[in-house]
Amino acid sequence: MFDLTGRVALVTGAGQNVGAGIARALAGRGAVVAVNDYHADRAERVVQEIVDAGGRAVPAIFDVTDLEAATRVVRSVAETEGPIGILVNNAGNAGAEAVKMAQFVDMDPKDWHSTFDVNIFGVLNCCKATLPSMIDQGWGRIINISSASGLRGTDIGVSIYSAAKAGALGFTRALAAEVGKSGVTVNAIALGMIPPYEIKASDPVLGERIASIVVGRAGTPDDPAALAVYLASSEASWMTGDTILLNGGSYMR
Repeated sequence: MFDLTGRVALVTGAGQNVGAGIARALAGRGAVVAVNDYHADRAERVVQEIVDAGGRAVPAIFDVTDLEAATRVVRSVAETEGPIGILVNNAGNAGAEAVKMAQFVDMDPKDWHSTFDVNIFGVLNCCKATLPSMIDQGWGRIINISSASGLRGTDIGVSIYSAAKAGALGFTRALAAEVGKSGVTVNAIALGMIPPYEIKASDPVLGERIASIVVGRAGTPDDPAALAVYLASSEASWMTGDTILLNGGSYMR
């Protein structure tokens, strides 16, 4: 099951953490993976990891906020590896300087744009670049990596990030309705806490957040990677327009 042999996937923001885990998992199931990152060294490192493990991968260096660049790289990948049939929109900037936690009333409006540029327009750009060939193939899988912050309110200072992620979830549903009869599915994964580093037991803030997780641990990149493999597969052909909560049960609390 979940054999992706013969498929070509593009994973954005795949140079580290969740994106890297998804890229490795898709390659492990037989897909050729175009590893996107804004930083070439990060993408090339993940490509090498995949190749060393016996998989196939190529770097795809572009900024997801640049539609022209995304379209150019997608065409280049298609020429050498075949048309992209799986798109994972993982690129995000929750940790960027401009979008660090701040109450809305204290934010400078100019700092809103970088969050929306990546988390909304990045998704739109990559869908625009890849969707026509999926429709032509009569098969495609789009997976938007979102956040539980896009589904519920929180007072921790991520209002703009939450708004951007909520917008991407609305787009997921609308696009799924548009392209469902073309053989293309569109789904989202709303993630809970997956730190990009090893958690230190002495960190009281993280310790408090982990205590609210039903399964008793933070997530790892392997958690969304396993779900992405399923959503990318032919076995998931009857699932579209859905947002799947993946958070160890913390959303219940």
